[in-house]
Amino acid sequence: MTKIKQAFHSGKAFIPFITCGDPDLETTAAAVRAAAANGADLIELGIPFSDPTAEGPVIQGANIRALSGGVNTNKIFDLVRDLRRDVTVPLVFMTYANVVFSYGADKFISTCADIGIDGLILPDIPFEEKEEFLDICHKYDVALISLIAPTSADRVGMIAREAEGFIYLVSSLGVTGVRSEIKTDLSSIVKVIRENTDIPVAVGFGISTPQQAHDMAAVSDGAIVGSAVVKLLEKYGKDAPAYVGEYVRSMKAAL
Repeated sequence: MTKIKQAFHSGKAFIPFITCGDPDLETTAAAVRAAAANGADLIELGIPFSDPTAEGPVIQGANIRALSGGVNTNKIFDLVRDLRRDVTVPLVFMTYANVVFSYGADKFISTCADIGIDGLILPDIPFEEKEEFLDICHKYDVALISLIAPTSADRVGMIAREAEGFIYLVSSLGVTGVRSEIKTDLSSIVKVIRENTDIPVAVGFGISTPQQAHDMAAVSDGAIVGSAVVKLLEKYGKDAPAYVGEYVRSMKAAL
């Protein structure tokens, strides 16, 4: 069983997202540790990028603040090396293709393997163009995690059959951000996924409340929350890790 699959092995998984370097890397480290200590089953670490096309204003703001503070890929790799001294839950990077290209794909992904990153999410790479990274990910045993959106339609089964790690099911059209309600018929999409793979499915985009997390987990294997966590970091700054821990604990309990 892969480390990512283990995150879904003992019930519904709660997956928080944290932008590295917002407000600084020390706070990121403390927030990750607080999330892990309070029940996060897997943690997504965002490598900031100047044009994060999948993100709404909250996470865009976090990217801008992190980059303005001088965060770069090498510093984030050092952050993960430090985290792996005591954080044992699976960690995956979420970033954009240009970050990987500019660093050098082989060097980037091999470093991910060396420091203990279990998977990679690249939301701007369509399924049909993933081969550019897939062979390198396989070479270093880093899962290239697929996204399925409400618009994937007849591509859902095809994407599911080739998925690895877990499937990131996008709950709604548009970019990331808190939504008051999620109206997409996710159960019908999950049904097609289940017919094609036994890879776990986690729902993200728009989830912020315990009730939403509970509802999304009822039709899938877990819930992913980004903007609501990033809002805590924006609001409380260096004091945010304690609030992140409390939030993660409440969301995990709701699952």
